[in-house]
This record gives sequence, C-alpha cells and structure tokens, in this order.
Amino acid sequence: MDVVLDLVPVDAAGISLVDEQAGALVLQAWRGWPHGAMMGPLRVPSDEGMAGLAISRDMVFVTGDLTGDPRLVVPAFFPESVLAIALLPMHARGRVMGLLTLMHFSPYDFLEDDISVLRVIADQVGLSLDGARSFERAHDQSNRLDAILRASADAIIVTDRDGTICQINAAAEALFDLEPDAIIGMSLAEAPLHPRLQAGLSQALNDTAGHTTAVFEAALEDGRFLAAIVSPADTWRGDPERGAPYSAGWVLVVRDVSHLREAEQARVDFAHAAAHDLRNPLGATLGALAMLQNDLGGISELHAEVISIGIQSLERMQTLINNLLHLEHIDTGVGLNARPVDVRELVERGMVDIQSSIWQRQQQFVLDVPDTLPPIIGDIQWLYHALFNLLINANKFTPDGGAITLHAYEQAGEVFVEVSDTGPGIPLELQSRVFERFYRGASDEGNIGFGLGLAIVKSVTEFYGGRVYLQSEVGQGSTFAIIFPVADA
Repeated sequence: MDVVLDLVPVDAAGISLVDEQAGALVLQAWRGWPHGAMMGPLRVPSDEGMAGLAISRDMVFVTGDLTGDPRLVVPAFFPESVLAIALLPMHARGRVMGLLTLMHFSPYDFLEDDISVLRVIADQVGLSLDGARSFERAHDQSNRLDAILRASADAIIVTDRDGTICQINAAAEALFDLEPDAIIGMSLAEAPLHPRLQAGLSQALNDTAGHTTAVFEAALEDGRFLAAIVSPADTWRGDPERGAPYSAGWVLVVRDVSHLREAEQARVDFAHAAAHDLRNPLGATLGALAMLQNDLGGISELHAEVISIGIQSLERMQTLINNLLHLEHIDTGVGLNARPVDVRELVERGMVDIQSSIWQRQQQFVLDVPDTLPPIIGDIQWLYHALFNLLINANKFTPDGGAITLHAYEQAGEVFVEVSDTGPGIPLELQSRVFERFYRGASDEGNIGFGLGLAIVKSVTEFYGGRVYLQSEVGQGSTFAIIFPVADA
C-alpha cells in the first residue's frame, strides 16, 4: 500500500481478496482513511456494486464523485466523501483473486499511464499473495501430516519415487529400533528391517502391478505378528480424471497385531473346547433317547412323538456344533492338506451320496461332467464337504419332482463345478448375503438349518484359492458354483 501511494497521488488505497466459498470480498490491507471507518473487518458481497462489476467482467472500473451513487454498497465509504475511485482486478493463475482499490477525497482524473502502472502492480500483488497462500497451505499440510505421523500408533515409512526413505515416524523407530538420521536417504530395499518383513515387502511389490495397494503379513521368530500395507503415493499429470497416474513414492504402514492373533487363537481354542465338551453329553443324551425309542413298547403316540422331536432337535444341535468346528478348522487352516484332486472322482462321490435324498423327493438328477478334467489343488475331504453342502442345499430348495444338475467343466485355466436347481430362486437384493454365516433368507422358513452350509462352501473354496458365485432369478431356480484354478503341473 505504501508503494502504491508513493507512485500515484491518491489519498487512500486498499487490497481486498475474493472468498469464493463465502461469495464475499474481504478487505485485507488499507492506507489513508482519515476517519478510521475501515479499521474493522469488512466483507461485502463479491457480486454487487462496483466491485461486483470489476470482478465479474474482469475490468478496470474508474469513476468520479460517488456521493449518493447506488453502486457504492459499502456504507462505511460515505463519510469519507470519496470523489474519485479506481478498482483494478488482481490476477493469479488465470483468475481474478481480488481487487486493488484507489480513492481520492477531491476530484482526480486517473490517467492512462496511472492505470497501466497500477495494472502491473495489481497483478504483481495478486501473484505474490497467491504464492503466499500456496506456501501457507503447503506449510499447514506439512505440519498436519507431521502431526498425524507423530500421533499414529502404526509404524509408517515413506519413500520417494525412487524408493529412497524420506520420512519415518516415531512408531516405526520404536518398532524396528531405527535411528531416523541413519535410515533417511537409504533405499527401502536396503533398510535394516526384519528379513521376513523385507521378504514380504519385496513379494508384495513384485505381485502388484501398476498402482495397487498390497497387504501382507509376517510372523517373526520372537512370536510377534506384523500386518503390513504398502501403497503407492500416486499423483497425476494434468487432470486427475483424464491424466494417467504415476507414483510419487510408496507408503509402508506396519502394525503389530500379535495381541489380536493371541485373542483370535484364544477364541478358536475356546470354540473348539466348548464344542468338544458339548459333543460328549449331547451324544450321550442322543443315545439314551434312541434307546428309549427302540426299547420302550406300548407307549402312547404322544410320548413317541415327544421322543422323536427330542432326537431331531439333538441331531440339529449336533449338526450345528459340527459345522462350527468345520468353520473354525477352515479359518485356522490347521491340518488341511493341499494335494492334486481328481474332479470327476469328487463329483461322482457327491452324486452317489445325494441319491437317497433325491429319490425320497422324486427329483431328477443330471450329471454333466466330461470323462477327463484337469486336477485341482485341495483336500478332497473338505472339497467334498463343500460340494455336498451345495447338493444338500439344492435338494432342500428344489420341490418334489424338480430337477438338479451337477455340471463340471474347464475354462480359461479354471475348473468350474456348478449345481443348478429348479427351486424358487433368490431375489437380487438378497444374493450378496447368501454366503454369510448364519444368514437365512425368507425362503428358508420351514427348512431345518442354521445358515452355515454355504458359509462353509465359501470358506473352503477361498482357502484353496478359488471363488464362489451365484446366478439366480425368482421363479427360475438357482445355480451355485465353486471355481478353482487348475493345478500347476
């Protein structure tokens, strides 16, 4: 402001910046108002009066006596008796970011030379203020990032695009026993991290293509268990929606989840112990009721029905316990084998075991399997368990006289095993939930089950690197499929 007043013989000057979010013009600096009317904060709408014209049209606005001029929307200006004013837009990065205002309290003609000089000054001020704003934003973001890194309980290591470590937080220093001065500037591949963590990091970076986040785990010899996420710090050339991203570096986040592993193992151990402890009295009770049912003679029809209901309920409880044990077994992976499995042998075994249930309901069964199929990797007992659950599910929901098809084939390096039925079908909005544990849809009413069969199918399939899918339409039946990669020769 002092420089402006030295160059142009006017009485007062001010700088106002556009607040785009508020739609206002905010006075930031001023000189020369004798009555002090402008000493408080001043905000005026950026689309009204002379300022609005100068901003919206990006034009220099010059006028004389403002006494009673309706375009003067700042009431504080009236006591100043302004008799000449010039408003010059300030530019930065191709947009108007504010106004340079010059006032005279006696008649004054702004010459072309004055305006030319003031244009240059206004744009220089605009560029300077925009640069100051950008620096302030960057400084604030840097301080905020530092605060987040310091406050994070996760170990965080940041690299540049060449893989050189440029930042590390206190949690990483403590977890890996690192000195920041010693590791900053070192390649992440050469950092003194635990070999198992380093191996997992290397594998994750090799397995991910392009700009993909990778998740991996590392079990250390001292019993600690680390979970890690490595993500690219992507940026864009040009428009983010159109330009191709390129990596500006990598962020490695590591968390010590040993306590979670211990809690999970404790939960699994408890579930196993509870299920095993329940099995013994349950089996004894079931045997006792079966003995009563076989040995008692001459009992009433009501008593016989009560014993039968008790046996059925105990058998359902026994099935629930077995399924819970199966799920826990799959989740832990303990004792699950991984060997080549003959798919035709698998489906034929399922066909034989489901036949009695098919005959009881007079359903048709179609086996559509080629003579030869490539093997898949898995445990045949668990794969059979998954397939048989699909067959039981189809048998349960297919009406008497309906049809069930078991179809297996190879496609694009994968083996598909599909079980189709002519049941009621599943509404589209429910299809995403059918593989959830304990989920039973409205169509399950009247059927015996706990909603664990399909959950076991999904868990077994995914454990061996496969996937599941469902195709269904209300009134048109359903097709459930398990898909596995062909075994590597």
